[in-house]
Amino acid sequence: MAAENSFDVVSKVEIQEVKNAIEQATKEVNARFDLKNSKSTITLEGGDENILLASQDEYTIKAVTEILQQKMVKRGISLKNLEYEKIEPAANSSVRQKVKLKQGIQSDAAKKIVAAIKDSKLKAQASIQGETVRVVSKDRDVLQQIITLLKGKDIGVELQFTNYRSN
Repeated sequence: MAAENSFDVVSKVEIQEVKNAIEQATKEVNARFDLKNSKSTITLEGGDENILLASQDEYTIKAVTEILQQKMVKRGISLKNLEYEKIEPAANSSVRQKVKLKQGIQSDAAKKIVAAIKDSKLKAQASIQGETVRVVSKDRDVLQQIITLLKGKDIGVELQFTNYRSN
């Protein structure tokens, strides 16, 4: 029996849209009367994998988070792609919170991907596993055909192909 080959399909978070959302949120935070002197900051760190929120207290950081979420939704970034860590104490009597940007795919897009693969009649199996779609086939060429097929389809999200395994 031939070994199985596979890859995962995830939705790519567009980092430029994240940067634009952070810029807009920062402008609003600096303009709002209740937040103007809070010394709140929103920055990207860790190779654009994390957003770092900092503020004077927990109440203010929650308000900043809410503004950032609104700006991200307007930019088409799913809030499912954000993972919030605990609010921690920081220097100068302030607090900070790290927000990780996760790559993931929503269930309706995942269902479209599975349906497209099934409709293609290619000898491969696709299954939804959490926020990814795993595609498995005994033939590596079939996997390449599926990648090409999915790149040509309008699924509604930018797709990224990861964890390519070939035996």
